[in-house]
Amino acid sequence: MNRSLFSPADLTQIRAKGTTEETALAQLEIFRRGQSFASLSEAARTGNGILKLTPKLQEALLEKYAEACAQGRAMQFVPASGAATRLFKSLLAKSRRRGNPMVPISENAISPADADEKEFSDWIRGLHRFPFHAELKRNLAAHGKDFEDSLRSGDYRPILEGLLGAGGLGYGKKPKALIPFHAYPDGNRTALEEHLAEARKLVRDSQGICRLHFTVSPEHRQAIETALREAVRKFESKRVRFQVEISGQDPATDTLAADDNGEPARNPDGTLVFRPGGHGALLKNLSECGGDIVFIKNIDNVVPDAVRADITSWRRTMGGLLVQIQSEIFRLLGAIRASPDESRLENAVHFLERDLGVRLPPHWKKEHRLFSGSGSMREFVIALLDRPVRVCAMVENRGEPGGGPFWVRYPDGSTRLQIVETPQIDRSNPAQMAIANSSSYFNPTDMVCGLRDVDGMPFQLQEFRDPDAGFITVKSGAAGDLRALELPGLWNGSMAFWNTIFVEAPSDYFNPVKSVNDLLRPAHLNANT
Repeated sequence: MNRSLFSPADLTQIRAKGTTEETALAQLEIFRRGQSFASLSEAARTGNGILKLTPKLQEALLEKYAEACAQGRAMQFVPASGAATRLFKSLLAKSRRRGNPMVPISENAISPADADEKEFSDWIRGLHRFPFHAELKRNLAAHGKDFEDSLRSGDYRPILEGLLGAGGLGYGKKPKALIPFHAYPDGNRTALEEHLAEARKLVRDSQGICRLHFTVSPEHRQAIETALREAVRKFESKRVRFQVEISGQDPATDTLAADDNGEPARNPDGTLVFRPGGHGALLKNLSECGGDIVFIKNIDNVVPDAVRADITSWRRTMGGLLVQIQSEIFRLLGAIRASPDESRLENAVHFLERDLGVRLPPHWKKEHRLFSGSGSMREFVIALLDRPVRVCAMVENRGEPGGGPFWVRYPDGSTRLQIVETPQIDRSNPAQMAIANSSSYFNPTDMVCGLRDVDGMPFQLQEFRDPDAGFITVKSGAAGDLRALELPGLWNGSMAFWNTIFVEAPSDYFNPVKSVNDLLRPAHLNANT
């Protein structure tokens, strides 16, 4: 590609973002050649890539985790940059309609194709059960409007304005982290507060310290910092203290956009168009968080106290499994470093294939003279073991959108356990779609990661990502539609070459709030029980 593609002004803009001309050219090359797809070998299932834990093993793993947690090794890492816009999508769409669309809704009159109208109708009927119901009524009263009158008349505009507008509760512009998710006798709790409540049972060490790291958007940082100070005071006690850090997405992880011809997209003023790189950009934040045993879960996947105990216990079990796997990896590494004899190399390879989601092709063992004890093979096996580890919960697929667990084949003939998102699958390939459709498990994006090596040093996480696993999407910009590049996702491409363990989690384990009406699911309505 012509390296004179960028003008001096372009290069100044690129460097100001904290990136390089080489990186920008590499991103344009991806647009030119097109997106790479995962090569699915088969869907992971229990007994074939997904571990099913017995009650006896769970008990032993809980003990292992308790010991590691007491030592201060555990932390929660919570991606919390999402705005509430998607949460209130149907409500915002309703409020923007021209004229006076606020009339009583007959469910029978709603077209099945009008998902927003159906969601809005369900919201109205369940309005009294939402945690923000009482606060919304008070806000309307303060502005001289009667909540019940609006409901009876079918003119819902005051209710929507009171909930979403800047003069009301302003939820339409808030981060999802600051939306009330659950109602308690002593008041509501936001999603942010529920993560602090969970931390007291999940990551508290022997000194009472709970460590958390939230990633936030720049426009929401001040509001979240203020809310965190209040929440910490609310949940701290003589026996519980919080160490909370916040970080934002590094502008250097923004990616260059392209037009339909693969040329750099430009704003009306001629400057280059950069877009956020998606949640894959958070790999840098994760790498710099300083964690050892790190739990990752999205900001919206929380439940109230009344139903939290079993879920927290399960997450602690996952932590114990990570500790157990790490201990065996460290033992094998120590043995191989001391003396890479045939039996030790053979044990290590068996462990990789049985427990770490790696299947080596038969020709590797022959070509590398695997059990010869050669120095090159010693380094090869050490490299396969000495990398980050993750234990990922998998739940039975209930029709939720998102990725799932698969065995993925690589050009060298090896296969690895991977979380594969829908955009990574070649939908034009019937064989690949058949494998995708055969999957019966879903990725709830809930995992625990081991980020330190056998010597206690942090891994350089960028070294274990698959740079070809990004997504190309179409976005609307100031100059019209453009193509945007999302970096390899945090839990798929960014962790592609980690050692991976999938474990079957209980069916009620996953309780995300992607739409406001998800707060009407039973798990979210049990705060008062």
